[in-house]
Formats: sequence, structure tokens, C-alpha cells
Amino acid sequence: MNRFRLVVAVLLLTISASAQKSSKKAVPTAKPAPPTITLALDATDAPRKIFHAHLVIPATPGTLTLYYPKWIPGEHGPTGPIQNLTGLIFTGNGNRLTWRRDLVDAFTFHVEVPPGVTTVEAALDFTSASEGHYTAGASASEKMAVVNWNTVLLYPEGFTSDELRFQASLHLPAGWKLGTPLHVTSHAAEQIQFAPVSLTTLVDSPVITGQYMRIETIGTDPLHEMDVAADSAAALDAPPELFEHYKQLVVQAKKLFGAQHYREYHFLYGLSDYVAHFGLEHHESNDSRVGERGMVDASERLLNAGLLSHEYVHSWNGKYRRPADLATPDYQKPMQDDLLWVYEGLTSYLGDVLGARAGLRTPEEFRDTVAELAAELDHRSGRSWRNLQDTADGVPSMQGAGGQWTDWRRSLDYYDEDVLNWMWVDVILRQQSGGKKSMDDFCQVFHGGVGGEPELKTYTFDDIVNTLNSIVPYDWRKFWTERLTNYGPGAPLGGIDGSGWKLIYNETPSALSAAADGARGTVDSRYSVGLLLNSQGWVRDTVEGSLATKAGIGPGMRIAAVNGRKFTPKVWRDALHAAKGGSDPIEVLVENTDYFRTFKLDYHDGERFPHLERDASKPDLMSDFIKAK
Repeated sequence: MNRFRLVVAVLLLTISASAQKSSKKAVPTAKPAPPTITLALDATDAPRKIFHAHLVIPATPGTLTLYYPKWIPGEHGPTGPIQNLTGLIFTGNGNRLTWRRDLVDAFTFHVEVPPGVTTVEAALDFTSASEGHYTAGASASEKMAVVNWNTVLLYPEGFTSDELRFQASLHLPAGWKLGTPLHVTSHAAEQIQFAPVSLTTLVDSPVITGQYMRIETIGTDPLHEMDVAADSAAALDAPPELFEHYKQLVVQAKKLFGAQHYREYHFLYGLSDYVAHFGLEHHESNDSRVGERGMVDASERLLNAGLLSHEYVHSWNGKYRRPADLATPDYQKPMQDDLLWVYEGLTSYLGDVLGARAGLRTPEEFRDTVAELAAELDHRSGRSWRNLQDTADGVPSMQGAGGQWTDWRRSLDYYDEDVLNWMWVDVILRQQSGGKKSMDDFCQVFHGGVGGEPELKTYTFDDIVNTLNSIVPYDWRKFWTERLTNYGPGAPLGGIDGSGWKLIYNETPSALSAAADGARGTVDSRYSVGLLLNSQGWVRDTVEGSLATKAGIGPGMRIAAVNGRKFTPKVWRDALHAAKGGSDPIEVLVENTDYFRTFKLDYHDGERFPHLERDASKPDLMSDFIKAK
């Protein structure tokens, strides 16, 4: 056989062998059973703002890939506080193991597991920093703390968060109590053991703890509980009627939605000046935090009146019903936020309505709240280039933006603007049905169903449109497309106008306006000359196109003097009042990066504060929105 024939023969044999091999069906590798991971959290150092975690993770020899939660439900972005993870050490059979962080994704760790090792132990610390927002923000003070489990754990790749099981325990500082939706199986002194749950449930079930706690039952069948931790005993001494309003919140929510999709519900309420202030929803609880005097000070109660009702509504709208693109299988897959106008916007509207029905706000306070957000959005210059849909789409990269230039950049407007939009929907439903249908009917259909165990039911844009059409036929697709994609000018005021009210301005601040300026240390002149100042005259923001910006004033500058006198809030307001109806401009001395300039503001209409005024030519639907059922 010559060389050429030999080569051909070898090739034919190789091809034949490959064909035989490929003709055999590949046997799929069986997916290993999801592991149960033990997590012991030592929170005894919480006053020092550090938490110590120890995990035991089943493993096999090779490379074990572990994730730190990245995309946190309710935070709408890759906000997992990886920068606060420290002290990370892996061991197996008592020996330290080699690991390396992934070069592409800093939330991923690769651990080398040698032969003979069946479990990997991980020790890590989480430091509660003062910077950041949501679970990345401060979560502890000398007397209280909030544990968000996503901050203190790692989990292995290859499994969904529903498949993974965690056996968690918690060690508290001496004398501290706790509140949580997690089921406690044993509680000996400050050592607490919880029943095993899925990773999904664990991350969805924070713990509030502290030396000073007040626990109030505000509903039964199932249990509804207020678990309030504060920096002092005095901060817990709230007026008795406040808890009566929270009891009514539970009652009114059940009537609105028709079903409750939880086994029990806990309002975890943190009162401290030293923790991050926010509200974060969970299916069977919410993690809400305000200042230490949030329950005992009347102005603080007014400013915070919508927080707990908003987060409570999320149990139905956000946890039970959730946009399909936000229902990810774990905490590494990116979320898509295009339907936040439903997830957050509808929740904002329903939360405000329920709060008023429960008595947390008076009808006048409800109207003042609507007037404040309507005025701000009606002056929002950024809507000329950025539509409402983009304020949702851009959240993962933009929600941490600073306060300056908010008006021109636009903020998370899908919250407040969609209060106006969903109010408009409520008006249309009532008008088109002759008063027979409303948003209450939508909630019964969309959020009702069979209650009980927590459940996730996803939806799309089409589901929203179709459900609205099932209540009252209308061109809802066109309505929402216009609302989401228009560039103004002005806010969508159809719901206010259609409900028998109109937005006006006068020189008298509402109680809400006064409380906001007092608590935030601001002087709000956005609706007169276009400036939002702090009490020292620093320009926090401007309304682009306003008199002040045309004159040359911008964020970051400071008004040092007004009409030749040192700036104070009173001097500034006196100048606005004195110029009303006159002809002389207001003269302001402005500091800008070590330089001073004088500007003249030719303004003569006095201060302007927003209110809603009754339009007697139309039925008063707004009062019907908030009437207790």
C-alpha cells in the first residue's frame, strides 16, 4: 500500500469511528441535588457596625464558584454592597483554601476545593458603612440594627434561589429583642435558630433587632405585627391613635385587594438618626426606617405618613404580582425595569389612597401631598428631553445620582408622576362606567385571587392593558403609550382636573410644605424664581428656564446676601414679599467657587406654594378615592 492509500485508509477509519461515536445518544449529566447551607450570623458587634458570618457549604473537589447577591429585589439594580464584604476566608477540613475573585464580575468568587473535602466553610464580615442607599446604607446604631441577609451570605452557582436551602441562626447583643417574618424554632437567651427556608425566602425576610423595641399586634387571621426598634424608649411612645390607623390600614387593604398573599405580615420599623432612611418591600414584611422621632413628632409623622402604606401595598403589587423581567431566578441575572411605572407608580398611588382611607392622612393632607408632587412635576424641565419611560429604564445606572441638577436630569419620576397617571386612570374608569367601576375593581381582579401562602404571578404590559379593558373598555394602550413617551410640557394633570380639583398657587404654605422645609432645612422657591435653597443659602437645585437660571445662577452656588443683607431664610422670604407688585428687582450676591457676583432678579409675584382648589363645576371624585370602605 503506497503512502497516499495509507493516509486515505486512516482518514476513513477515523471518520467511521467518529460517526459511530456520534450515533450513540449522549447521556445527560444528572444535576446534583440542591444543597442546604448553614449560615450562623453573629450580630453581637452590631453597635460597632460590623456583622460576622460563618457559612458551611457542601462541595465536591474542583472549583467551587460562589456568588455574593448582586441584583437585590426591590432595589432595581446591581446594588449588592460588595464593597462592604471583608474578612473573607475559606477553609476545608481545617485547612485554608485558595480562592480568587472573578476578573469580569467582582461579585463572583472561585474557590479551589482539594480531594477529600466535602464541605467548604466561609468566614466573612459585613461592615455597615454610613454611605450608600438601601441595604448598602447604614443598618446599625448603638441600640438597634436591621439584618438584611443578602449582605452576609454567599451561594453556589448552578441553582436557582428557590432551589437552595439555608439553615440560618442569629446571635444578638445581650438584652436585644427582635422582629422578623422568619419562623423561630428556638430562642435561648440571645441565640435564635430559624426554620430552614429557600434562599429566596431568606433574602426576603429581614430581621429588626434592638434594645428598645415595641411590638404591637395590628391584625389577626393572619397575624399582622408592628415590630418597632428605636434608639430610645421615648421614641416608642407614639400616640395610641397611630396604631389604630395602622390597624385600619390592614382592614382597608384587605377590602381593596380581596385577598392576602402571606402567612403573616410584619411591619419592621426602624427609628434612628444613624441608619439609612428608606423603605424596602418584602412579601411578608417591609424594612422601613425613619428618624428617631418619626412616630412621636407630629411633623415627622406627617412627612412619613405614606411610607408604611406604600411598602405594605408592595406585598400585592411587586411581590405577588411582579413584572416578568424583574422575576429573575437568582441574584446575578440582570433585571429589566421598564414596568416600574406599575411596580412603583401604581404602588405609590394605592399607598397614598390606602393611607388616607386608614386615617394616616386627613383628606386635606392627601390633597396637599398630591399638590406638592403635581407642582414639582409641572415645573420639571428635564421632561423636555427625557420621557417618563426612560426614568424607569435608566434606574440600574442612575438611581444613585446626587441631588444637584435633579430638575434637569429628572429623578425617579415613575414614582410620583404615576400617582397622577393612575389617578387619571381611576377617573377614566369612573367616568366611562357611570360611576360603577374604579381602581378598586382593577385591584380585585389583578391582585386578588386565592390568598394564603406567598406566591409569585408575573405580568407584562399587555396584561395591564387587558385587565383594564376587562374592567372598562377604553384605548388603554394608547393612554399609557402617550403617558410614558410624551415630553410635556407640564405634568399630567388630567386626574386632578377630572376628579373635581385644580392645581393653584398662593403665598401660604401648606402644613406639608412647612414641615418639609423644616425637616430638610430647605427654602423652596422653585415655583417663584426657580431655586431650591438650603438654610445657609446654598443652591441645591434649579428649575432650568426659570428666572434664576436665565440670570446665571446654578446648583452649587451660594446666595450670600439679599438686597445688601446677609442671607437667612427669613431675609430671603421678606425680599420676595417686599418685591410683590413693585418694580425694583431683588438683588442677590452670589458666591461661586471663591468668586462673588451680583444678580438682579426682576420678580414681583411673591412666594408661590401649591394647593388643590375645589372645582365646583365637576363631581368631587377625589374624595371618593380616599373614602374608607
